[in-house]
Amino acid sequence: MLCIYALGMEHRKYKLRDIATVEISGVDKKHKEGESPVRLCNFVDVYYNWAITSEMGNNFMEATARPNEIERFKLKKGQVAITKDSETRFDIGIATYIADDFDNVILGYHNALITPNPEKLNGKYLNALLHTDYARKYFANNASGSGQRYALSVDALNDFPVPLIPLEEQIRIGNIFSSIDQKIALNRAINDNLEAMAKQLYDYWFVQFDFPNEEGKPYKSSGGKMVWNDKLKREIPAIFKASLLGELCSFRNGINYAKDEIGEQFEIINVRNISSSKILLDGESFDTISVPASRAGNYIVKDNDIIIARSGCPGSTRLLLSPSNILFCGFIICCTPNEPVMRSYLTYCLKQLEGTSATTSGGSILQNVSQDTLKSLCVAQPTIDVLEKFNDTISSLFTRMLNCLTENKMLIKQRNELLPLLMNGQVLVNYHLSVLEVAVNIGKFSYFIGLFLPSACRFEVDSPSSIFDGRGIRLQ
Repeated sequence: MLCIYALGMEHRKYKLRDIATVEISGVDKKHKEGESPVRLCNFVDVYYNWAITSEMGNNFMEATARPNEIERFKLKKGQVAITKDSETRFDIGIATYIADDFDNVILGYHNALITPNPEKLNGKYLNALLHTDYARKYFANNASGSGQRYALSVDALNDFPVPLIPLEEQIRIGNIFSSIDQKIALNRAINDNLEAMAKQLYDYWFVQFDFPNEEGKPYKSSGGKMVWNDKLKREIPAIFKASLLGELCSFRNGINYAKDEIGEQFEIINVRNISSSKILLDGESFDTISVPASRAGNYIVKDNDIIIARSGCPGSTRLLLSPSNILFCGFIICCTPNEPVMRSYLTYCLKQLEGTSATTSGGSILQNVSQDTLKSLCVAQPTIDVLEKFNDTISSLFTRMLNCLTENKMLIKQRNELLPLLMNGQVLVNYHLSVLEVAVNIGKFSYFIGLFLPSACRFEVDSPSSIFDGRGIRLQ
């Protein structure tokens, strides 16, 4: 059993400067002659991740830096990175734990790097503390600036009051949240593999044209007839035809709204939801807006819709499985296939074109995708029989992806609910194999919350201290 100390009790508070060092990064994203090549952990990497792990190393942006910058801002295990300036108060003071040592990854600008004194302060505990309302209120009250940009000065960071509990208990609290985050990261890795499988399936069937023929053999490799198509400027199977997207689908632009509108509340998909996802939207961070129900009706996402960004990341294409009364914003186009069986196939057709000139037209500020641009795209149109077989396979992959996304949404919700209870000493935690049993003491009542990891990806935990590093964890 973990004995949790309460922040609300009289524990001495230390200024962060007394138990850690804080440095503000000024390393930009440019490539400069004479500097050493590095990879940058940028604002969005810090903002969207509870922890930065070695598996993420190759995904960081390439840049250059001076030797002294590399020495000061190279990421080391046990540190905490935190966002220090942004357009809104709510995006600053967001922390992430550095879970591994990195040889060539350094922290980029708009962030600060905190190196705890390991004899007094545990990085995982500090990361958890910085996610509490206690920390959020401090940063909101101490941010400078107004209007265009808000920032945390080095003094504001250094003066942050840290309630210090015994180091052993810091480590235990930090490990609880690290174990939850590891499961979230595992689900994301599973989804990455499932997405790669789905893409490979599309390529095999509709780029190489080796979909199963009537005998179940690969069409093109087994001698299936191919014919030249003048519209597509390439050979396609003789049983396919070329069609304009405008002949196969209808299109709707999203809703434009004012923040002070009065009406019913709706969740809404924005471009940042598209840019932070790959194929399926998870619904984790949809904004909520108020608009009159009479105006919202034309902008509700339907079961058969394909969601396409008009600007920001023009042409990026996503799906929302099982939408429920969710709107899409004015920077998005919804494409609705006339035949539902076409949805998955056309989604991957459009994803093939993401970021290419085929999906973009000129815009005054940003490149934009327009309905006319999309309608004029010419695609190969498979037979209904081939599309149904494709959907049978791809839908099972989508279902497994959605399960992982749904589970992560639940884990994040439970993590956020557990965080203040742990930090305020309202919970006691027992480890027992794959179950995290939480005894919640509220008034005269005790509640037990079971956090069950799914049997398909069950962890066996030999000891709490081994959870985050991966020691003692076996996948069954």
